[in-house]
Amino acid sequence: MAQEGVDKAPYRHPVNWQEETFWEEDALHEEMQRVFDICHTCRRCLSLCSAFPTLFDLVDESETLEVDSLTREDHFRVADRCYLCDMCFMAKCPYVPPHEWEVDFPHLMLRAKAIQYRKGEASTRDELLTKTDTLGRTVAHPGTAPLVNWANRQRPVRVGLEKALGVHRERELPDYASYTFGRWKEKYTPVEAETTPGEETRGKVAVFGTCYINYQMPHLGKDLVAILEHNGIPVRFVEDEQCCGMPRLELGDLEGVAAAKDALMPKLEPLVDEGWDILAPVPSCSLMLREEFGHLSQGDPRVEKVAERVFDPFEYLMARYREGLLNTEFRQPLGKVAYHRPCHQHVQNIGAQTQRLLELIPETEVSAFERCSGHDGTWGVKVEWFEKSLEIGKPLFRRVEQAEADFYASDCPIAGNQIKQGLETDQTPSHPLTLVRMAYGLEAKA
Repeated sequence: MAQEGVDKAPYRHPVNWQEETFWEEDALHEEMQRVFDICHTCRRCLSLCSAFPTLFDLVDESETLEVDSLTREDHFRVADRCYLCDMCFMAKCPYVPPHEWEVDFPHLMLRAKAIQYRKGEASTRDELLTKTDTLGRTVAHPGTAPLVNWANRQRPVRVGLEKALGVHRERELPDYASYTFGRWKEKYTPVEAETTPGEETRGKVAVFGTCYINYQMPHLGKDLVAILEHNGIPVRFVEDEQCCGMPRLELGDLEGVAAAKDALMPKLEPLVDEGWDILAPVPSCSLMLREEFGHLSQGDPRVEKVAERVFDPFEYLMARYREGLLNTEFRQPLGKVAYHRPCHQHVQNIGAQTQRLLELIPETEVSAFERCSGHDGTWGVKVEWFEKSLEIGKPLFRRVEQAEADFYASDCPIAGNQIKQGLETDQTPSHPLTLVRMAYGLEAKA
């Protein structure tokens, strides 16, 4: 007899964090034991991250060789090693809803992190690393950024930082920009263009720059604008934007995520109502706007409306290609490109859009890899996880090195930096947006 519902696509239940039962620790550990027992008997996710090997080692080294030997401390040890990439749910687990066992490992780990956070277990370091806007506003200035960037490369400073905050001394930290994307936007003069809507796209774009691009890699925002302008797409920007909340989600601060959502929706919803599509260049940010806010918002209609018009840049550009509206007159071949597709893009179910666009460029050969880089937001910065993060990324580093490519690139700038550190190379990572801008023969915007 066929199981009821097996012909349905996988789906996720809302995270009912506003209900009191969500915060009951006894119920949490009962559910963790149930799910861990299923994972223990399956073990398909062994190679994904360090959470599953930790779980299986705990079981294999226990007295009974079963999950019932694990303590609550063991449960939290597993949760601490989960960085909420969602790949187990999206790519491996056969027991997700509508299966009767209804396993959602990432949401269970999120619940554990949320309970730990509410109990006050987040460190000063963890709180500081997730305050991306505060750090950016403080450091990203002409007089401050060069000094901080220099200090971050001095070993005595890094040893002190490790001892004081627990940021690993060997972690290569991204530079802060002296001239932010926000300051550049203030002087931006829109290129006049007539909106050309297609079946999937509206033909005019509001760029959600994200804190990482604003404070650390503004050239990526400029490259995106150059590509859109070259394709005759009117551009504007989300005003007074702030962090999407992903760092707070990884910390388990669900109230902080809700605050980020409530701050962003009044800025995003009017743009959607006015006919703008929203592009978020960093996959973690588009994931928050498209999915994570929805899981946590209990049916907020603003979130659902906005999510329908948020795009990954390459998803958008390939939609324009299908509509016959993408400029495909590329002038500069790229040769060999080793391309990494990051987890937070993969789990949005948009397909290999970046790879497909790069393959439209003449004389360009793309080797694509989907293995985790291991950095995973702030997780790989921390002294206790730094070496593990590089260990997780080794299969990816090896494949990128073997590709012997002219460029290596990832849609996730943090993953690109992780690959550089894993390769121990002086060659800086490229970003697919920069590669497309180069292929068009466009100069980098000042």
